[in-house]
Amino acid sequence: MTDQTAPSPSTARLTPARHRLKILSYNVHSCIGTDRRLDPARVAEVIAALEPDIIGLQELDVGRSRTGGIDQAHTIASLLQMEFHFHAALNVAEERYGDAILTALPARMIKGAGLPSHGEQRGAVWVEIEVGEHKLQVFNTHLGLLGGDRMRQIGEILGASWMGSPECQDQPKILIGDFNAIPVTGTYKAVARQMADAPLLSGTKPRATFPSRFPLLRIDHVFVSSEITPVATEVVSTPLSRQASDHLPLLVTVEL
Repeated sequence: MTDQTAPSPSTARLTPARHRLKILSYNVHSCIGTDRRLDPARVAEVIAALEPDIIGLQELDVGRSRTGGIDQAHTIASLLQMEFHFHAALNVAEERYGDAILTALPARMIKGAGLPSHGEQRGAVWVEIEVGEHKLQVFNTHLGLLGGDRMRQIGEILGASWMGSPECQDQPKILIGDFNAIPVTGTYKAVARQMADAPLLSGTKPRATFPSRFPLLRIDHVFVSSEITPVATEVVSTPLSRQASDHLPLLVTVEL
């Protein structure tokens, strides 16, 4: 007898699988901790304990004399056994400083570019990550300290050359970053009009991420498009994370 309730193979293929992912946003402060010690391995240890699938890191030094000339993006990715995609917001001779997306999932770099800045130069990086049958568009940025800069920068990211690009249409999107903006600011509200603040939907009260020893400000964020469901959020405050950087890591678990 044929089971009439079982889906046919063609019907089964039309039902996409759900995927659970851990997303991390972490400003690593050039791997210089609150104890003033330079230690990329300590940063990697904080991250490894959380087992994230996709990581957005801000404030990475690459080849800078102030941090021993090492490539911090490469060092951390190697320790985590992940691939990385780095964009230098600031280039001075051979020295670079910027942001990266790390993952062990199949990924390709779409874009890395500077953002309009009158203060310190800022940038963003965009990577497409394959998650099962999905192509997830992931953006990571570190916005400026000046309010006018932040509004111009977030306008650029939300605009036609980034998240408004045809490549992003009908695709799930995640925006990770240190926005230097708390929820009452125009910068935050500009994003919140188009995407969901993941901690607000996960059932966990949002917590501050900066400064790491005595967190007062919620300036590190993970925003998601409507195809993505946040299920848990954690601001990771441990003795190690409070020392490793001046920001605490923000970990968001989502279903895609």
